Amino acid sequence: MAPVHLALVCCFWWIAAAAYAMDSSWQSAHATFYGGSDASGTMGGACGYGNLYSQGYGTNTAALSTALFNNGLTCGACYEMKCNEETDPKWCLPGRTVTVTATNFCPPNYDLPNDNGGWCNPPLQHFDMAQPAFQQIAVYKGGIVPIMFRRVPCVRKGGVRFTINGHSYFNLVLITNVGGAGDVDAVSIKGSNTGWQEMSRNWGQNWQSNSYLNGQSLSFRVTTSDGRTITSYNVAPANWQFGQTFE
Repeated sequence: MAPVHLALVCCFWWIAAAAYAMDSSWQSAHATFYGGSDASGTMGGACGYGNLYSQGYGTNTAALSTALFNNGLTCGACYEMKCNEETDPKWCLPGRTVTVTATNFCPPNYDLPNDNGGWCNPPLQHFDMAQPAFQQIAVYKGGIVPIMFRRVPCVRKGGVRFTINGHSYFNLVLITNVGGAGDVDAVSIKGSNTGWQEMSRNWGQNWQSNSYLNGQSLSFRVTTSDGRTITSYNVAPANWQFGQTFE
C-alpha cells in the first residue's frame, strides 16, 4: 500500500451506536468460507479494496450473495453474525459472535441447486466468510452453517481514506476506512479552482470524475447509505500524484 498522507480535515464523523440509525433486527442466512487459514485468498475482490491487510480490514471479512451485495453499493458495510446453534448444534460454536466487513461478491452458480452448492444464488442471503472469521463462530468441518446476522455500525481507526488512481481527465478514487454505515451511496469532488462535482460509481467503491483536476487541492464529500455526510476539505494537496492515498 502506498504511504498515506495525512491532512488537517474540517469534517465530522460518527461512530457511536447511540447516534446511529439502522435496522438491527436479526435475520437468518447461511455462511461458508474461503481464502485459506490466513485469508490470503480474499485479497482483491469486487469492492476494489485490494490488500485487505494494509487497508485495515484484516481477516474479518466476507463476500456477499447477490441478494445482499446490491451491485457493490453494500461494499464496506458491517455485519454482526452468530452461528444458529439451535438449528445446527454439531458445527456451531455456542455464544460466539463476529463482526465482518463486506469486501467481495459471492457470485451465483446456476448450475447447482440453491440447497446443494448454489449457496449464493438469488434470492438467498449468504455470506462467504474469510476462513479465520468463519472459525470464530463455527467448526471448520461444518463447511456451511446456518447463521443469524444484523447490520451494525463500522468502527474504524483514523479517517476516511481516498486513493487517487487513473490519469488526467479520469480520476478514479477508491474510498476506504469509512466508519458508521460503512457503505457509500454518493461522492462529490471539488478542486481548489472548481465547484462541487458529483462523481459516478465505476465499480465497487471506486468513484470516477472526468474533470481535469491536476495541480489543484482536492476536497471530497461522502454520503453513506444512512444519509449522513462527511466533508473532507483539501485532503489532497495541490501536488498530489496518481497512486497516492490521503486521509
